[in-house]
Amino acid sequence: MKTAKLLAVLLLAGTLSATAQKSEVNLKQSVVNWIGNKIGGSHSGEVKIKSGYLDLKGGRIVGGKVVIDMNTITNTDIKDEGANQKLVGHLKSDDFFGVDSYPTSTFEVKKAGKFVNGKATVSGILTIKGKSENISFVVAQKGKGYKAQLKIDRSKFNVRYGSNTFFGNLGDKAIDDIFILDILLVL
Repeated sequence: MKTAKLLAVLLLAGTLSATAQKSEVNLKQSVVNWIGNKIGGSHSGEVKIKSGYLDLKGGRIVGGKVVIDMNTITNTDIKDEGANQKLVGHLKSDDFFGVDSYPTSTFEVKKAGKFVNGKATVSGILTIKGKSENISFVVAQKGKGYKAQLKIDRSKFNVRYGSNTFFGNLGDKAIDDIFILDILLVL
């Protein structure tokens, strides 16, 4: 009887150590910066993480989800308050991210490679404006920080304003379809 109990305890301990550890994202230390380019210039800003976690197992990312609060989008390059808020309002409108209808965007990890020299490829599903796309990108790990740069094609998420993909005759009014997210997740 003692042998059976000991075997059960050892099996349970082995099962627990083999499962992934859920690590919550530190919302105060984590940052998502964005850059949008257009002919003759660019704009930049920040958007806040609403919630997030990574599932880690043996030093490897095996799952996770990050939720972005689209209502927190800001602009950091326009110093005039009126012009700044005009751009932010336009980004929140249906022309861009439609935050009244789509207040959050998400990324859900589906798989990740092993870290080699502090870097691993992560793949998953990005959802913006209710549209989901598979994406992959490289993540660099240092301590409890995970850095990545994502280049997102907004046309795949029905973000149409100023896009040559949808409107072919915009000339110098065109806005690049690719926008950049520089992300630091701190656990």
